[in-house]
Amino acid sequence: MSFLTRLFGDRRERHVLQPLYSAIVAAGRDPVWYREGGVPDTLEGRFDMIAAVLALVLLRLEEEGEAGKRDSVLLAEIFIDDMDGTLRQIGIGDFVVGKHVGKLMGALGGRLGAMRNAFATGEGLEAVVRGNIFRGAEASDEEVAFVSNGLRALHGRLKGASLEQLRGGGLGGA
Repeated sequence: MSFLTRLFGDRRERHVLQPLYSAIVAAGRDPVWYREGGVPDTLEGRFDMIAAVLALVLLRLEEEGEAGKRDSVLLAEIFIDDMDGTLRQIGIGDFVVGKHVGKLMGALGGRLGAMRNAFATGEGLEAVVRGNIFRGAEASDEEVAFVSNGLRALHGRLKGASLEQLRGGGLGGA
């Protein structure tokens, strides 16, 4: 196994987690977030919801300790590949794609930390939603509550999913 393969993972390893990543994207694109939750149905809004769902899954994988660490890294790599491809599709040039992907990864890291704290303390998720999903834009208390409650419910379902269920794309039920 080469150093780069150990560091970044083999594409075959990533393939195993593709069902999980596809489920994350599907959950983030669920129309309910945009219709009932008022999340902006824009490229940025969709990124924000996918990143929120991915952050919840990464938090769940953290609970697995060493068993979930490799999956977390590989899932982040799949996310990077997806964002890189999306940026290229919308016309971002080769010279700045890396910079944009770096910003997106920073945004994911920020959400991960904020959600980790909100779920650890049991408070502050609404502020996380306002700042990271609505990005300070006008959102009613009802919309923020809807999105926050949806994320809480998903967090609870993820806790009930086994590592094998997650790897297979199961996010813990409906």
